[in-house]
Amino acid sequence: MPDFREAGHLPNLRPDRLPRDPRGLPRQRRGVTPQMHGRYPDYDVLSQARHWDEATRRVVLRRVHEVPPIRFFTPDEIPALRAFLDTVLAQDGEPRIPVLELVDAKLHARQFDGWRHAGMPDDAHVWKIVAAGLDEAAGGSFAACPEDERLAICGAFSRAELSGGAWERVDVRLAWGVVMRIALAQFYSHPWAWNEIGFGGPAYPRGYARLGIGMSESWEGKPQFEVDPVEDVQQRGLEG
Repeated sequence: MPDFREAGHLPNLRPDRLPRDPRGLPRQRRGVTPQMHGRYPDYDVLSQARHWDEATRRVVLRRVHEVPPIRFFTPDEIPALRAFLDTVLAQDGEPRIPVLELVDAKLHARQFDGWRHAGMPDDAHVWKIVAAGLDEAAGGSFAACPEDERLAICGAFSRAELSGGAWERVDVRLAWGVVMRIALAQFYSHPWAWNEIGFGGPAYPRGYARLGIGMSESWEGKPQFEVDPVEDVQQRGLEG
């Protein structure tokens, strides 16, 4: 397995000759982030694991070292959903957070959020409908589509512009919200995502003390450059 602490193994260019990494973001030098880039290249949240209580440490480290097997989704559903999650989460290279496996584990355990939209099936069934609908929208295999086609289908899904077949079984607008809510929750539950955004991770029992505006703890991540990420994305035209 490649040593993800050294990013030289990652390709610099896609076949379309566009940069693989987000423009201007440095490569990760410490710890792991998705695709080994981020605003906090010298930050590794796992270096603070010794300060967490045992139960918290066990839960967090399991997310990194014990990727759950897929037990809920069928072999026919896996390719479409894996390609969908890679597309909407912009995970187009290794290392990837195993979002599909984390979503699968949640649905297999029926760990729902305690509510659902009126008239909608439960979240588990929504995911299965989406898997079928993506393949139908692709005219066969969503996973086999070129990247631009996958992006177009995901865009149409987000705008509730898909219809017919499996999509008739759900409110498409609400289905997008269901799958994205769960996908984002699982993505940002993972320490590699915490490294990417500089999140300090669990602070129990140590706690946070520097709570003022612009203040941070000595052990929190330091950004490579002081640029507001929201404004930066808007200025560079990188919004979806």
